[in-house]
Amino acid sequence: MAKLIYLTNVSVDGFIEDEGGDFAWFPPDDEVFVFCTEALQSAGTFLYGRRLYEAMAVWETDPSLAARSGLMAEFAGAWQAADKIVYSTTLGGVSTARTSLESRFDPAAVEKLKATADRDITIGGADLAGQAIRAGLVDECQLLVWPLAVGGGKPALPTGVRTNFEPLGERRFGNGVVLLRYRPVGN
Repeated sequence: MAKLIYLTNVSVDGFIEDEGGDFAWFPPDDEVFVFCTEALQSAGTFLYGRRLYEAMAVWETDPSLAARSGLMAEFAGAWQAADKIVYSTTLGGVSTARTSLESRFDPAAVEKLKATADRDITIGGADLAGQAIRAGLVDECQLLVWPLAVGGGKPALPTGVRTNFEPLGERRFGNGVVLLRYRPVGN
């Protein structure tokens, strides 16, 4: 059975976006970028909300990104190699290969995908991940905590739901970022 992993960048005060919807405050250095590429390479399927999908689709639709460096080419290749499922009620279609569009998040379908997948699945987008956490589907949270506070915005974890976590490990990066890995338990 594959694991469903919520992987996200988060400010030290718990937000993935600031109050203006911006998330450009966490430009990764090479060390973090390599980690993110390896995380993508280990997954066979990405589950995305509309906004995150639109932000990530450029790794396929804009070849100039991959042409900038070997690291960026490797990231683009990892992103393109995986299947993608986008959950949106407003997106009319998808612009990338290996991508399907679903109008709503169906926990039973994701449970079936986990049972049949031969590689792990990542989920991205706080709202979508929040639905998966509430449904008890997330097996691991990987939070890349950036050393800055943005003061408000979109929280990385769902509000209004209590979730207990078991620490699985941590990793410190040279730029001050800390990867915290947790497993949701007994909720």
